[in-house]
Amino acid sequence: MKRKLNIDIVPSIKKLQIVTKGLIKTKGMGSYKSVFRGKGLDFSEYRPYDNNDDASLIDWKASMRTNQILIRQYEEERDLSVFFVVDCSSGMVFGSTDKLKNEYAAELVISLAFTILDAGDSVGLVMFNDKVVKKVYPGKGRGQFYSIIKALSDPDNYGGGFDFDNVTDLILRYVKPSSVLIFLSDFVGLKESSLEKLKLVTNKYDTVGVMVRDPRDKTLPEDAGQVVIEDPYSNKSLLIEPKLIKEVYEEEIKKQERWIKDSFMINKSDFLSLTTDKSFVKPVIGLFMERTIKWR
Repeated sequence: MKRKLNIDIVPSIKKLQIVTKGLIKTKGMGSYKSVFRGKGLDFSEYRPYDNNDDASLIDWKASMRTNQILIRQYEEERDLSVFFVVDCSSGMVFGSTDKLKNEYAAELVISLAFTILDAGDSVGLVMFNDKVVKKVYPGKGRGQFYSIIKALSDPDNYGGGFDFDNVTDLILRYVKPSSVLIFLSDFVGLKESSLEKLKLVTNKYDTVGVMVRDPRDKTLPEDAGQVVIEDPYSNKSLLIEPKLIKEVYEEEIKKQERWIKDSFMINKSDFLSLTTDKSFVKPVIGLFMERTIKWR
């Protein structure tokens, strides 16, 4: 019998709310749009700056040419839609800390979903392993928030293999191009052959990759004798002596993580690396700030 997931969302929501409160208040065309911009926000024209405007929209080059302070005005396009793509394979049902990787990822998604829905925008969710396990179509309001919590908290939605291509095929067919995509996975099963699909996705959508890993994914214990490790996808096991392979293992993991990050960054996507022994709040806030600067 699968155990109930340990998901505690209140502390993370409160911390994120404090920082994002200002972003939400300036949602119109200001900082909030700069964090979750999407690819559908089109420049319209310049107009004189007003004291009530967001200063980040000032175009200083245009202002110097015309000798007056001008801001970039954007077309009021669609409501924003953020779509979370969450890995729920067996590899995510692992943990050496208080949180399994899937529990940690769920808390992050739920916290961000609360922030986005509170701003009046839409949130959607797809959970995948070697197939698409669960879809929550984009929507707004309290009901949508509870639908996302229910999907992420259901232990029956977790387990199985990992196939990145299947979920990207679904996204390319059904998700609107103006959506923001946020992938959450340990990306352990990502193959080089999947990079072409990733490129198609990042060319079509504003994309963020969030890698969630356990400390044991990165390093082997120093004080252990022989241990048995198991592949979560094939269930094959192997007897190892950690201290004999620790250095080689950790170097290979670093190379793998650099490759995953570069695979997103080379396609002009944002990327965040998290570990379950540390709070995601500060890194997420850092990403918010980077994106605000990026879209100025």
